[in-house]
Amino acid sequence: MSREYGKETICIQSGWKPKNGEPRVLPIYQSTTFKYETSEQMGRLFDLEESGFFYTRLQNPTNECVARKICELEGGVAAMLTSSGQAANYYAVFNICEAGGHVVMSSTVYGGTFNLLMVTMKKMGIECTVVDPDATEEELNGAFRENTKCVLAETIANPALVVLDIEKFARAAHDHQVPLIVDNTFATPINCRPFEWGADIVTHSTTKYMDGHGMCVGGAIVDSGNFDWSRYPDKYPGLCEPDESYHGITYTEKFGKLAYITKATSQLMRDLGSSQSPQNAFLLNIGLETLHLRVPRHCENALKVAAYLEKNEKVAWVNYPGLEGNKYYDLAKKYMPEGICGVISFGLKGGREAAGKMMDHLQLAAIVTHVADARTCVLHPASHTHRQMNDEQLVEAGVAPDLIRLSVGIENVDDIIRDLGQALEAVD
Repeated sequence: MSREYGKETICIQSGWKPKNGEPRVLPIYQSTTFKYETSEQMGRLFDLEESGFFYTRLQNPTNECVARKICELEGGVAAMLTSSGQAANYYAVFNICEAGGHVVMSSTVYGGTFNLLMVTMKKMGIECTVVDPDATEEELNGAFRENTKCVLAETIANPALVVLDIEKFARAAHDHQVPLIVDNTFATPINCRPFEWGADIVTHSTTKYMDGHGMCVGGAIVDSGNFDWSRYPDKYPGLCEPDESYHGITYTEKFGKLAYITKATSQLMRDLGSSQSPQNAFLLNIGLETLHLRVPRHCENALKVAAYLEKNEKVAWVNYPGLEGNKYYDLAKKYMPEGICGVISFGLKGGREAAGKMMDHLQLAAIVTHVADARTCVLHPASHTHRQMNDEQLVEAGVAPDLIRLSVGIENVDDIIRDLGQALEAVD
């Protein structure tokens, strides 16, 4: 679809292009394999000499259409779906960073991402240096090493709600000849397109706003096509040197701007297999069709709820970048002028104990290990998603012991506020 179309039209029309007599709505290609007329043609697919579908672990028509839609929303050149957001971040890094490599990562990334880099990938021989997202450019530059392969951060940190200065991080990454990978889950391409600010690769947990219904887990990786891997062949041999597992193909030479996603699909997905099911991709596409309608409502409701909490006498603090006076208000307005997200973090004067009591009295909002779908939900990260971290790591990640993560849904905002009010009244 032409880039001249608005994001609203892309959400609905992009991806699936039915031909004469084909289904109007994207079908579920619920098949593991695809038939071809000759052995030679199948061989060309396996040699990457021809594009097509031959095994759903690598590629599926339903998945391809949904990936294309997300790619267009972000303004990239190529995209792929994964089985989860965790898989997306893992593939995005591991595609260019192997044993002996090094990653610079924002300290406030989601706890699962933090653990992935600092614990699991460390066992694979990959080192990671954590940096404060508010670090000066001098401090940020000091984190790079000769073997640094990429920088990883989030547009809006989960759950710290730190807004990334994308241009600052992109400048530092490019000065050290590495790409910036940005997890854009909370902002979505409706509110922010990181490529326009210098990011090179974008990841998503499509489980969140993109799906919007809390029905299916998934992830996505989008490549801008702007980072020239071929300029740094010694740093990125996996892309710039022959791949013997594909008869000596060199990805940058054969696929140009599509090299990064082609390698991630044909090599990592082939060997590790974190593919999204066609059924989940179909459900994800249903969510994407209303993304442009839901995200503004999330933001509108969240701003009203944040203003209410800020005035409540039992609330000690409220963190929402959309509130004037917030530390990240100016950055939020710069990168996300039309809205931030629907997630708020706040703490109660009674601390952790009060947080648990208040949450137990909620009637409309549910306590779930989820965030960013149509229904209002709440979580206490220090006790739940980030409980693998010690107190020092929690503070470094911007997660205070009393922090409550409130994901404001698209219900009637007065009903949400009334529910919070009655729950707060139950707190001593």
